[in-house]
Amino acid sequence: MDLFIYTDESGVFDRVHNSNYVYGGLILFGKNQKEDCARKYLHAERCIRYKNYSKDDELKASFVTNREKGKLLRSLNSYVKFGVIIDQYKVMDSIFSDKKTKQRYLDYAYKIGLKRCLENLISTSVISPGSINNMYIFADEHSTATNGRYELKETLEQEFKRGTYNFNWDRFFPPIFPHMGGIVLRFCNSECTPLVRAADIVANKIYNCAISGNLSDIQQKIHIVRLP
Repeated sequence: MDLFIYTDESGVFDRVHNSNYVYGGLILFGKNQKEDCARKYLHAERCIRYKNYSKDDELKASFVTNREKGKLLRSLNSYVKFGVIIDQYKVMDSIFSDKKTKQRYLDYAYKIGLKRCLENLISTSVISPGSINNMYIFADEHSTATNGRYELKETLEQEFKRGTYNFNWDRFFPPIFPHMGGIVLRFCNSECTPLVRAADIVANKIYNCAISGNLSDIQQKIHIVRLP
């Protein structure tokens, strides 16, 4: 079985003006579930678009009303959703020293959020480590600078396929999916990729709940990790 993962972020990684930064997304099991989810999401978008928007409007979280966001989110009720919340005021000062260090931390945070959700799916017998053939990860094309995309792919492959070695602890951490074929990482135009727009809605919901202190409203529906 292949895993299809769609992700987006909400907030700005700049703790002077923002308290939280969020990644959110969907994990879909196989091509059939991916296509089923896309059909349901597009139907929800069409219902909203018919009443209030033109056919050319991209229905991103920043563009639609809270009520409409709720309708879009409900179309995803049957699918696994995950998120990671970075409490920026707890992040070390050195992380914000330059763009590359910031991006490496964001890659780490994304990797941990995804890993914890996958571990939960394994521990609850939703998926089996030996049953995963490939991981296809889709993100909004603005999420990562071009020169950082290769590094993110390497980070994810090391974590999920090859395993990691911690030199400080002199310990090897085995991969979650040792028999997996590989990881395909694609950066997409959300205007052309419905499920990246869906991930945007998920990320926005997590972000709004985080800054308003209402995470308890969604923690039964979305697997959430807080960092650091």
